[in-house]
Amino acid sequence: MRRRDFITLIGGAAVAWPLAALAQEAGQTYRVGGLAAVPRGSPGGVAMFDELRRSGFVEGQNLTIDWRQYSLHIDLISEFAADLVKSKVDVICAIGDDGIRAAQRATTTIPILGSTDDMVEAGLVKSLARPGGNTTGTSFLSADLDGKRQEILIEAVPGLRRDHRTPPSLSVETPS
Repeated sequence: MRRRDFITLIGGAAVAWPLAALAQEAGQTYRVGGLAAVPRGSPGGVAMFDELRRSGFVEGQNLTIDWRQYSLHIDLISEFAADLVKSKVDVICAIGDDGIRAAQRATTTIPILGSTDDMVEAGLVKSLARPGGNTTGTSFLSADLDGKRQEILIEAVPGLRRDHRTPPSLSVETPS
């Protein structure tokens, strides 16, 4: 399996796309570096690793994962990125603008798979279709979609409102 195929697999797993099982070279162990503010066991991380497992990449057999969580150590993010580069990972999965920027400063050769709100607007890639450099990934575009999500929720659950008298919670008004 070529490195590009492996990176494509990681990218697909990151957004939970169904992937076909890929043939692997016997004895080849792939190294994935993770750079994120969230722990490895977060829902997104679990989904990505489950998809990798279903595609034949099993940690401890043919996959090594080197995860660096910087949430409590934002001042060390550049050091964490440099450590991943020194450990010669095959790909760096960076989550959030800060993680992606740190990875970009640390390497121009190791592929970076980024995941953040808007990679183009943040200046992390030129475009989603042609990102350029060694960075690609996904944009959640959550800020642009928040209003639409709210509209759908209100339509799906008529009478849904936020109760401003108590801590953040949702209540449903029942028709009288």
